[in-house]
Amino acid sequence: MTYTEIEYEVRDGIATITLNRPHKMNAYTYTMRAEMLDAFDRIDADDDVRVVVVTGAGRAFCAGADLGGGGDTFNKDKSQDMFAGEDDVLEDGTPRDGGGTVALRIARCLKPVIGAFNGAAVGVGVTVTLPMDVRLASEKAKFGFVFARRGIVTEAASSWFLPRLVGIAQAMEWAATGRVFDAREALAGGLVSRVHPPDELLPAAYALAREIADNTSAVSVAAIRRLMWSGLSAPSPWDAHVNDSRLMAALGAAPDAAEGIRSFLEKRPAEFPMRVTEDLPAEVPDWPLR
Repeated sequence: MTYTEIEYEVRDGIATITLNRPHKMNAYTYTMRAEMLDAFDRIDADDDVRVVVVTGAGRAFCAGADLGGGGDTFNKDKSQDMFAGEDDVLEDGTPRDGGGTVALRIARCLKPVIGAFNGAAVGVGVTVTLPMDVRLASEKAKFGFVFARRGIVTEAASSWFLPRLVGIAQAMEWAATGRVFDAREALAGGLVSRVHPPDELLPAAYALAREIADNTSAVSVAAIRRLMWSGLSAPSPWDAHVNDSRLMAALGAAPDAAEGIRSFLEKRPAEFPMRVTEDLPAEVPDWPLR
């Protein structure tokens, strides 16, 4: 696929996805949706990619849905941009929420995903990032779950993700008011992990990505990512214990575990031999592709 609304680059084990409609503050479209889905498919298929960084071009991260369709922007009978299309529908025939298909694809990704909010992240521009593992923000970033002010509802599966990330009270305050808030409030509320001066944001994101890529087993990280996300809805810690136990048994006897121990005892960097595309254990929790 040729990308026109995102940029995709892989360098030294780190993939960067840049939302690239700066003249529209990177507003979300059906084309951007399709390109992001394709990029995450490429990421999972490429063992050279260890970590993903997602950011925006220009002064915004993503200003939300492109409202160029006017009052029919969210009308499923008249607008394509906010829905997945005729070939991707619910059991009752309703076109699936397009932001939700991207959020679920990010959730399923086998590589850790770091969001770097360089500017405004509003509506789908923030909800689609909730399945990312770490979110860092520029001091200039602003956020808004503005759906109630547009007469619609939270989407991109954010009614599941957001309360788990920040708690139900904070999630409802932001969603019920629909107000835009700054990076300091996002940090205090748990939406982002750290806030940086603008020129330090991407270096911080890449430093974190580099630490993961240089020091860890790709298979271990993929398995841990699935364990963590599936654990959010595990009925009890005993259920999580079952998944942990199965993967400890599967990976404890695998080559990466042996190399991790040897490298520690020999006081040298590890050279993990296993590859996500070939060696991911069957015990790793799985979800539908979209």
